[in-house]
Amino acid sequence: MSDEREVVIELAGVHKWFGRYHALRGIDLAVGRGERLVICGPSGSGKSTLIRTINCLEAHDGGRIVVDGIELTPDLKRVERVRAEVGMVFQQFHLFPHLTVLDNVTLAPTWARGLPRTQADREALELLARVGIRDQVGKYPGQLSGGQQQRVAIARALAMHPKVMLFDEPTSALDPEMIKEVLDVLRDLAREGMTMMVVTHEMGFAREVADRVVFMDAGQIVESAPPDRFFANPEHERTRLFLSRILHH
Repeated sequence: MSDEREVVIELAGVHKWFGRYHALRGIDLAVGRGERLVICGPSGSGKSTLIRTINCLEAHDGGRIVVDGIELTPDLKRVERVRAEVGMVFQQFHLFPHLTVLDNVTLAPTWARGLPRTQADREALELLARVGIRDQVGKYPGQLSGGQQQRVAIARALAMHPKVMLFDEPTSALDPEMIKEVLDVLRDLAREGMTMMVVTHEMGFAREVADRVVFMDAGQIVESAPPDRFFANPEHERTRLFLSRILHH
């Protein structure tokens, strides 16, 4: 992370167990405001668990996590304050199937932030235009393609005006032709200066958009470097092996 950036997410010595399985093993990571971080690694390396601890979808079992000055503890008020700052987009879209696109996007701002419905509608329409699906407002999720559903999910997360956006493999459930339309939305967010942590196997996106690429394996951060160095000259043999597999298959 560059020294000038204010740290907005900090993990220090973070551990997570699932029963006897040690999923995160002493993670240290600082993310600066406006930084775009891509996290990659083999299946089961702890990538998704790591970003799920940042908004308390998984409680961590050791170490400290601080988000925008708020330390995450079991205190629900703190958890709610952090979740209000952090938008999350999942692999599966988690939209409400019985609500229209517009209602999916306006639900949280009207309920959680008490936004008047007219203002919530106006903001939702702007966000849906921003992600390229303004014309789909009256449809239900089941009437949309996977790429469109994921863009609704991104608009829904942005409707809460988050300071940080977390993406957990946002394109892995999509058909190849739909991946680009979702990555284009992420590129636009990156250009606008959003702080982003993206778990993905899309290495072209990582090269183009990331300020830093983090490689995880077996619950640890093995390597963390700017993309040019990460791809051209990785320090660790484990990173080289991963890249040779993912870039050449």
